[in-house]
Amino acid sequence: MPTMTKSVPNSPKSLLLLSRLLLPSRSGGASLQTTPEIVSELTSLSREEFDELLRLANSNHVVVRAFDVAAAVFREAKDQTRLEWVETALHAERARIQSALPFLYAICEAFREEGLDITVIKSLDHWPDLGSDLDLYSGGDPDRIVQLMKARFQAHTEARSWGDRLAGKWNFKIPGLNESVEIHIGRLGQTGEQLTLAARVPQRARSFRIEDWTFSVPSASERLMISTLQRMYRHFYFRLCDVIDSTRLVDAGEVDFEDLRASAEACGIWEGVAAYMVIVSDYVQGYRGAGLNLPQFVRSAARFGGEQIYFARDFLRVPIMPQSASLYKTQLTGLIRKRKLHSSARLGLLPWLATAAAVGQKITGSDKGIW
Repeated sequence: MPTMTKSVPNSPKSLLLLSRLLLPSRSGGASLQTTPEIVSELTSLSREEFDELLRLANSNHVVVRAFDVAAAVFREAKDQTRLEWVETALHAERARIQSALPFLYAICEAFREEGLDITVIKSLDHWPDLGSDLDLYSGGDPDRIVQLMKARFQAHTEARSWGDRLAGKWNFKIPGLNESVEIHIGRLGQTGEQLTLAARVPQRARSFRIEDWTFSVPSASERLMISTLQRMYRHFYFRLCDVIDSTRLVDAGEVDFEDLRASAEACGIWEGVAAYMVIVSDYVQGYRGAGLNLPQFVRSAARFGGEQIYFARDFLRVPIMPQSASLYKTQLTGLIRKRKLHSSARLGLLPWLATAAAVGQKITGSDKGIW
């Protein structure tokens, strides 16, 4: 029998359904993705409920993966009305992706022609879905990269916030491309403190092929560390795609956990990486009856797990106090202990930046220009 869903607090019906579609229960090693309960729930969706499901799938970057399953259910059930809904959504999303990919490839080729390293980070983690922005990393010279983007793609740079400047991040808008192009240059991390990780990304990158295009993407360890920095140290929320992407890596046997621990320790974020992995595992266990196959040293290093997660404003939220704050303190202490004074000084600015953003949000209703 399928395992009963154990959801995080405040999970709406749309999140529960998406999670069941993407994390099928297992019985005897077989996936049970289209149980009678799921079929019944899908085929009873009103138009309003379907639109909400699509909206949440969009914000969590899982439209293609979730709706491919839903389409198969509707075909089997001969539910032509809802099949048309889902096929329309899939067509629109695939059209968006097919429009963005040539731009992404052209940017990468332009960098290579100029002798600049370029790695696609985050955006292709979700494949066959695609992120809402095109995110890249390069260790090249910032002025040279900005000039390249302007000369080759008629791109214009968007206004940079204080946080963008600290993080070494530029955002570009290219004519004909709906997505923003975000390029991290020479640094990673909220305040650009992650020089060690930044150097490792191009050094350990691997090739990832989509149709006739080949991209350079981070190795599994760097990919998980980048996700950890984004979720546990910056935004304090998970998208559903983070859970699905990381689960796929572990299930496929692509994660060398000893390498992940050594890499994360060198970057001062091992406790955060361990907590990230346990949160993913706990969420997965709630849907398919078994978590990820994590070594004990990962679980023992995690200061908290999925029991702390709750749903709010479209995402799975991580408490900032005291959980994420303790990870920040550990990272800062580790940098100081290793005498990485420049990086620790940058990271030490984070609370002030966050405070300024909060004040700006309260006064003007926006943290734009700060965060």
